[in-house]
Amino acid sequence: MIVNPDAFTILCFGDSNTFGQPSEGSGRLPIDVRWTGRLQQLLGEGYAVVEEGLGGRTTDLDDPDRDDRNGRTYFQPCLRSHSPLDVVVIMLGNNDLKAKFGRETDAVATALEGYVDNIERTAWTRTGGVPAILLVGPIHIDADQPAFTEQSSEYDAESVRKSRELGAAIRRVADRRNLLFADAASVARAGDDGVHLSRDSHEPLARLIAHEIIGPHPRAT
Repeated sequence: MIVNPDAFTILCFGDSNTFGQPSEGSGRLPIDVRWTGRLQQLLGEGYAVVEEGLGGRTTDLDDPDRDDRNGRTYFQPCLRSHSPLDVVVIMLGNNDLKAKFGRETDAVATALEGYVDNIERTAWTRTGGVPAILLVGPIHIDADQPAFTEQSSEYDAESVRKSRELGAAIRRVADRRNLLFADAASVARAGDDGVHLSRDSHEPLARLIAHEIIGPHPRAT
C-alpha cells in the first residue's frame, strides 16, 4: 500500500483480467506481473493504484450460475469505500458477451455509461470535484487459441465477433461523455484460453493505461 498522503488514487475496476487470472489455468498472477501492479511501478509513489478485479464480473447482468458477479450492484459502495478518488479506470464487457446472455455490444456500452453516472453522483476527489474516468475497451476473445474450446465454453462464435466490435462501442460512449479511452486490444491479446490476457500482455497494457493517466495527472516520479 502506498502511504503517501498526497498520492493520486486510481481505482481499477474490472473482471478476471484486472484480477490477474492466468490464461493457462486457475490461480492469480503475481502482483509484479499483473498490469495493475506494473501500473503502480510505472507511475511511482505519486500515485496509489487500487485493484478491484473479480472473475466473471459483468457490467450489470445477474449471472444465474455465479453469485455476486453483477458489477453494478457492487460499484457504488466500492466508490464510497475508496473515495476520495482521482481516476477511475473501468475495463469490463467481455463477460457480458457470453452466449447465455445474448447481449449486443451497444447494450454493453450503455451499461457502462451507467457506471459513469454512478461516478458523477457518488465519487469525489479531495478538492470536491469528479474523478477522471478512463474507459478501457477489453481485449478480443480469440477462438484460435489452443485451449479455447476446453476452457472457454461459455463463449461462441457470436461472442468472438462481438468482442471485436465492443471497443468501438465503448469509445463512442467515452467520446459522447468526454471521457478518457484506451483500447486494450491495440496492445494486448488473449493467451492460451482465448479469454484471459497473455502473461506478456500485462506490461504493454500497463504502459498504455499509464500514458492515458499521466496526461491529465502528470505526477509520475
